[in-house]
Amino acid sequence: MRKIEAIVKPFKLDEVREALSTIGIVGMTISEAKGFGRLREHTELYRGAEYDTDCLPKVKLELVVADAQVEAVIEAICKAARTGKIGDGKIIALPVEQVVRIRTGELNEEAL
Repeated sequence: MRKIEAIVKPFKLDEVREALSTIGIVGMTISEAKGFGRLREHTELYRGAEYDTDCLPKVKLELVVADAQVEAVIEAICKAARTGKIGDGKIIALPVEQVVRIRTGELNEEAL
């Protein structure tokens, strides 16, 4: 199993969620985030307004998937989140040792 963390532009969230839904991913955690990369302070267009900033609004997605789904999930996120401009985001895949569904006690892939 792998935990996939993806940082994407907020206006791409719906497209990413839809892309993941089409490949069978039904659950994820979504958090608002702020951050910066190599470019640090620059002018950004967000919801029609230009502003200078050092921390841009982002959305962080977290999901745990079976090893067999990892490549499809990464491909779906990349395709849906890509604008071709600076700040499209990052995807990180981390190993997961154990998952437990609290309600039922199911373990690992059964708990996903």
